Amino acid sequence: MTPSIINSCIAEDMRKVDSVIRSSLHSEVALVNQIAEYIINSGGKRLRPILVLLSAGLFGKIEDHHHQLAAVVELIHTSTLLHDDVVDESSKRRGKSTANALFGNAASVLVGDFVYSRTFQMMVAVKNMRVMEILSDATNVIAEGEVLQLLNVHNADITDEDYLKVIHYKTAKLFEAATQLGAVISKASPGDETALSLYGMHLGTAFQLVDDILDLSGNSEQIGKNLGDDLAEGKPTLPLLYAMRNTDAEQSQMIRNAIEQGGLEQLPQVIAAVTSSGALAHVRTLAESEAEKCSKAIEHFPDSVFKQAMLALAEFAVKRSF
Repeated sequence: MTPSIINSCIAEDMRKVDSVIRSSLHSEVALVNQIAEYIINSGGKRLRPILVLLSAGLFGKIEDHHHQLAAVVELIHTSTLLHDDVVDESSKRRGKSTANALFGNAASVLVGDFVYSRTFQMMVAVKNMRVMEILSDATNVIAEGEVLQLLNVHNADITDEDYLKVIHYKTAKLFEAATQLGAVISKASPGDETALSLYGMHLGTAFQLVDDILDLSGNSEQIGKNLGDDLAEGKPTLPLLYAMRNTDAEQSQMIRNAIEQGGLEQLPQVIAAVTSSGALAHVRTLAESEAEKCSKAIEHFPDSVFKQAMLALAEFAVKRSF
């Protein structure tokens, strides 16, 4: 669960966002409705729409157009997940079977296309070219991030900078767009828009870094996916890259082989090497630094329940276990 202060200030608004999501995903095609309903009921933290609402709340009343944009951001995220799970051949997300595991790859990809195209219909309805610019740029960058990640699969020689670029493109960019939208639609100043963009970027980075930690140290039931999923797919995450540089030659080669070959045959040994190398602690320190930058970005805003919720969310990003 996200911090309770968030529920206290935007619970009713989030119910309205969920209502917009449900109505927006309705289709005359039965299979689209079936998969869409399954996705909606699969849960999730709803972080991106929360960010739209909280950032808008900094400037005054949250209104219907904020709910609409919050739903758009969540649906963009949903469409990327539908495609990601097919590309990654994932079978479990949020503790449940993925859509592709239940309905097949073709249906999952095509419904992902439906969800994605529906978001553009919703964007147009807002009638704000700046909103269109932010979201179209964000979706393009996310797609580039997906391709970059694909190119890096089984590559144990990428640099930390290369990996952080993937995080920024694939994950942090939509967080950044969410907080930026809250400012733009509220007619905030350019300085406040920039501040909230930075908050979103750093928060998204912190979340992904902690996800990388949990992939090698979390509880499978809590995190809602199989432990070592990234390693199984041959993804070189930051804890693995750090451990390769800070273990003995034998352990370093074992981690390299695991990345280059994929699979989980030596997962316990890899986890032991990563843990003993200090990699998890190192990456957590980086995540905590990103969370501190979140707080710094919004420190100039007047105190409010929305600001307190955003500060709590930054803290939650690095302390969570799921």
